[in-house]
Order: sequence, then structure tokens, then C-alpha cells
Amino acid sequence: MTEPAETTEAMGAAQRPASPWRERLGLGEGARWVDGRLVLVDILSGRLLADGCTGRALETLVELDVPLGAVAPIEGAPNTWIAAAGTGVCILTETGGISWICDVAASSPIPIRVNDAAADAVGRFWFGTMAYDATEDAGSLYRVDRDGTVTRVLDRVTIPNGPAFSEDGTTMYLADSARGLVRRYRVDPVTGELSEPELFADFARVPGSPDGMAVDREGAVWIACWGGGTVRRYLPDGTADRVVELPAAQPASVCLGGPDGRLLHVTTAAYGLNPPGAYDGAVFTVPVEVPGLPAAAFRAQAQIAALLEESRSAGQDVRREAGR
Repeated sequence: MTEPAETTEAMGAAQRPASPWRERLGLGEGARWVDGRLVLVDILSGRLLADGCTGRALETLVELDVPLGAVAPIEGAPNTWIAAAGTGVCILTETGGISWICDVAASSPIPIRVNDAAADAVGRFWFGTMAYDATEDAGSLYRVDRDGTVTRVLDRVTIPNGPAFSEDGTTMYLADSARGLVRRYRVDPVTGELSEPELFADFARVPGSPDGMAVDREGAVWIACWGGGTVRRYLPDGTADRVVELPAAQPASVCLGGPDGRLLHVTTAAYGLNPPGAYDGAVFTVPVEVPGLPAAAFRAQAQIAALLEESRSAGQDVRREAGR
């Protein structure tokens, strides 16, 4: 791991951030490129959003009465999502169906909520939790296997962000935002077990803290820098490669998409800023040279397929206690 450089690469005119959508989000997160469109969440308002046909408005696909951390598509089930929401994980449909897989609130002595989440190349779903008041070490990382088994795989994390995975799913990057660290883990492709972590990036000398991440086709990692107004790209060996500056203080998540995969999308947040700036909470796009990967899908086995059918019909409130 090489310490991040403190200098910012000059961006050419074609690489300056654009803000195509008029919305300003409270806590824009979970940017994903799914089926040729941008999908994201506004966590605290519980909204799942997507790029609308007008090119200026974000369309609300689903609105929940609990925080919505992030989603992943479900293979073979168009317009259906596995979601980290409230204090657990559920299946969502764009028609309003909802079926719960698990609720992990019982595993914490203090109030918690979900934060970021993503699927890996094998079809598992990973999600993090944190305390509402960001109590130190109160967060965890969980894995939802394809049969619906839920396992807590890491604890003593304060604010987990990511995870982000390599193209083959055998490497996972996870930010502990409050500590300013991004760690890298090897992932067993069969069991999902994690190796001991190694330090990938230390933000001690970088303004802000690491937040959402995305891996491109060269294996480099793009990291949103909350509080720093930047997105930073790190090479696979941890060397700081380049910096994109934004006119918003709190970049929160990133993904790579567009027709050729070379458009970096960045969500930001107005949350906690008094007053927010004109672009705080905006969603930005920036052309880049190396394409990214579409969002991996959750591959449901029979046990979860039954819940999927419930969501498609009436949306049952079915909950399972998470494994520990």
C-alpha cells in the first residue's frame, strides 16, 4: 500500500463534473449501474431512485418508511431488488411488494440502521450496519448467501462503506469511514469466508474520509471522499492515481456506467450541512478513460425464490433472525 498523494491531477475540460439532474438529495448513496441505467438511494428518506427518461429528473421507484441503504438486482427477476433497509434485508419490487429476509436489530444493544451494501460476482449479498449516532465499533458486516442464510462476518466497525468487489469476486474492499481506512480481503469463492485484512488505503493525510467505492476493469478502486469534495482512484497496489474534484462537500458513492462504461457517477449529500451549497446533494457525472462493471446481481436459490413470489404478489412481512 502506497500513501495517497496529496496533489490533485489537473482535469481537462472534458473531465469536469456535470450535474444532469435537478434533484438535491439528503443522503445520496448506493449508486449502481443496472440494466443500462443509474440506480441509487436517498438513505434517510427511504427512496430507491433511477435515471428518468427526461434526462433531468430522477424517478422514484420505491419509497419505504425506513432508511434504505443500497440495493442489488436479482438475477432473472426484472424490476426486483434485494435491499439493505431499516435494520435488515428485504426483497423489493417496483410495484410496492416487500418481503423481509432478516432483521439484525436484536444483535445490537443500541439503535442501528443499515448503511451500504452490494452483491458479489458469485451472487451473494453483503451489507453493513452502523449505530444511528455512529458509536465507535458498533457496526458490522453481514453476508446473505443465495439460500437466504445470513451471517455476521465482521464486527467492531464504526461506519462500514462498500463493500466493493473485484470482477471475479475474490477480492473485497471495505471502508471503515470513521477510521479513515480502506481494507482489502480475499474472499473464498465457495464459502464466502474472508481472509485476514490488509491495509489498502489510509486517508490520514487526505481531507475527508473514504465512503462508497467501485472497481473498474483494470482493478483500480474509485473511492468517494466524504467531507473532502473529491473522488480518488487507487491502483490495485494501493498507489494513489488520480483525483476528481467536485463542487460538493460530501461525495458518498460512485459507480461506472454509461453506454461504454466510461462515465463515473457520483452521489453526494446535503445532510448535516447548514446551509448546504448549491451542489450539495447533487448527482454528478464525469467521463473517465477506463470502463467499469455493471452491478452484480443476487442469485436467489429456492428458499429466497419463495419470498420473491410473495413480494410480487402482496408483499408479505416475513422476517428471519440473522445468524451470528
